Amino acid sequence: MTRRGVACAGNWIVDIVHTVEAWPAKSDLVRILDEVEGTGGGAANVMLSLAAFGAGMPLWAIGLVGMDRHAATVRWAVKGAGADGAHLAETDRAPTAHTHVMNLAGDSRTFFYHPGTNDLLDEGDIAVEAVAAAGARVFYLGYLNLLGRLDVVAGGSCGAARVLARARAAGMVTVADLVSTDRDGFADTVAAALPHLDVLFLNEGEAARATGLPVAGAGDLAGITAAAERLRAGGAGAVVVHTPALGLWLSGDGAVVVRPDPVAAADVVSPVGAGDAFAAGCIYGLHEGWGPEDCLRLGHRAAAWSLRGATATGAIPSLPVLMGHSSPGTP
Repeated sequence: MTRRGVACAGNWIVDIVHTVEAWPAKSDLVRILDEVEGTGGGAANVMLSLAAFGAGMPLWAIGLVGMDRHAATVRWAVKGAGADGAHLAETDRAPTAHTHVMNLAGDSRTFFYHPGTNDLLDEGDIAVEAVAAAGARVFYLGYLNLLGRLDVVAGGSCGAARVLARARAAGMVTVADLVSTDRDGFADTVAAALPHLDVLFLNEGEAARATGLPVAGAGDLAGITAAAERLRAGGAGAVVVHTPALGLWLSGDGAVVVRPDPVAAADVVSPVGAGDAFAAGCIYGLHEGWGPEDCLRLGHRAAAWSLRGATATGAIPSLPVLMGHSSPGTP
């Protein structure tokens, strides 16, 4: 079978993004300058970014939503992306996951998250074999450590690890991304998943949490490289670290490719979803058989465009725009 397309499993979240004039002191009031609503979460952001590329790639949405207006927002986004939503299950046991994102332009964003149905997502809800039978080439799972019961480690394994093992056994390339959280057991969940991953995406803070190694910020190449090497030693085929300053790709053979790709603060409207856009660009390159340098280049361009919009994927243009009407290899 010639495989084509990406199955996007995991978090489906509705983001309500509030751009505020300042971060308030306790009990103070500040104005919301702008408000926009969009679909977020690892699976959603990667799927919508890939759809925005306009490459005609088959896409599958896999996860769990509620039976509420937020679920309708998610399903509308899936339909608009031209993706297959048949494996996006629903339940009346909880509301669809949603997040109030407080965005301070040019500075930071803070998330107030209601996990809802994401915490109920279980192994049986993830139709791995069905999308493999339909011909999917890449299986993405995100975010590890925001998957509720799938993150719980027992006996050295967890539900997320078993899902990834099923995906690999079914013939798909397995990819996962992490979330930035201080959750207890963070490193244990990552360690359980590593042996079943062909590619792991994460940022510098997540690399430090996953390994316990010090990383002194976005430009600490030595610290980032050491953390990536520790994760590869844990079983991952390749480890890709993205920061506001650089992208690093550590291949399974130990080869390291680094691209210094800073983005000017003046160009940033909101950083929501930039890491997912980066992952989507790299995933597209993986799907097409590109090397790490070209994957990182497209990942950076997708992230840079994402930063120009208020929602995670609203500003991402088509692949010809991202590529500058050129083939891989153009700076």
